Amino acid sequence: MKFRFAMIATLAAATALAGCRSEGDIIIQEGVGITALRTTCPAVGVPDHTGDITLFTPGSAQTADAIDVTALVTNVRATCDDSGDEVYSRATFDVQGLRRDTRGARTVQLPYFATVVRGGDAVVSKRLGTVTLSFADGQARAQASGTAGAVINRAEATLPPDIRLRLERTRRAGDEDAAIDPMSTPEVRAAVARATFELLIGFQLTEDQLAYNATR
Repeated sequence: MKFRFAMIATLAAATALAGCRSEGDIIIQEGVGITALRTTCPAVGVPDHTGDITLFTPGSAQTADAIDVTALVTNVRATCDDSGDEVYSRATFDVQGLRRDTRGARTVQLPYFATVVRGGDAVVSKRLGTVTLSFADGQARAQASGTAGAVINRAEATLPPDIRLRLERTRRAGDEDAAIDPMSTPEVRAAVARATFELLIGFQLTEDQLAYNATR
């Protein structure tokens, strides 16, 4: 199953690409008017239904009047160093929490994951972490920060020369394949997928929590 997520890095509109390209970058066009900047750096994002969490009291309840604490992942920021044989990507993010009962000071620990995915569906690695929300007495809101990282082999994230040539070759009117999108070719799409990595961040949810997010 393909991961669906909010893209934070790597993809951009064509008008935003001026002055942003570096050696080794490539612009890939998919369909009409859709342009993406592809680099060896992984895209960073939050998969669908994992960017927020709801805790209930009692824990078996899932009604609005039983909501205890809610939290969401926000302000995801990514940096990447692809100058060597290994590509290092680092992401930071904030977790904003809200509690219903503001009596007394309270800490809430929330687990999160950082997963490296290749080709949209192959999990390369997964690490778990914890963020701690510290609510002051009488305060309904709290905020904490978290980090995630990925190390990717540069060669694995680089397109083969023949595939790159097919994507970059200028097509002129009258050419036999002028109207053929190279990304519609199975071998090209497969090669791009193999060389595409993503760093995905979200809450480590239970099955019940994930089902709640997906169906509410």
